[in-house]
Amino acid sequence: MIQDVDEGLRRLLGESGFEASGVDVVFDAPTKEWAARRSVPTVCVFLYDIREDVSRRGNGGGEVYDEDGHVVGRRTPPRWFDLTYLVTAWASRPQDEHRLLTQVLTCLTATDTLPARLLGGSLAELGLQVGMDTAGTAMDAPAAADVWSALGGELKASVGVRVRAPLAGITQAVAPPVTEGLLVRSADRRDTAGPEQGRRLRYTEVSDPGPEGFAGPRDRGPAPARRRRGERQP
Repeated sequence: MIQDVDEGLRRLLGESGFEASGVDVVFDAPTKEWAARRSVPTVCVFLYDIREDVSRRGNGGGEVYDEDGHVVGRRTPPRWFDLTYLVTAWASRPQDEHRLLTQVLTCLTATDTLPARLLGGSLAELGLQVGMDTAGTAMDAPAAADVWSALGGELKASVGVRVRAPLAGITQAVAPPVTEGLLVRSADRRDTAGPEQGRRLRYTEVSDPGPEGFAGPRDRGPAPARRRRGERQP
């Protein structure tokens, strides 16, 4: 799922003309060592925080179908995660970096979701909306200053981007579909005890065995008379 979000962001930024103008879009950690190796204008999209949105946990599940429409598995509900990115621009002059950041803001703030046409992998398979919040003020994630401190670099202008994406549930295979009708077979149960072969069981208390040897209903006699309440039995 994470790599699919990365690819969606790369494609979205690519549509704004970065790649055509010779600007690299990378997902590396912007450490001092990385910055020293950089040689071309670069937009760095660094993922630094992953948190589950527990308020969107669901129950139940869904069915997985094959190309013929048969159920081949059952999948637990997806779980949603907030992926927080730190987007920075790297160039030889601050003015060029600010121009790149402006281009980033123009591209990312133009939409609240990652367009479906840019999604691949599990995100395309699920077909769910992938939300995006750019430069929001209520993002529950470490501050940019803390991130730069952890990376060992100097504080730099950056844009915070939070993407809310689903992680596909666990799929369990089911039995293959029934393609043939129910076949019932019967076998003769034969008594091989000699001349008594095929004899049917009868009640010995019955005077009339009934047709074809079946036992008829028992003669239980007249039904007993009902006693009134309080009446003693003779």
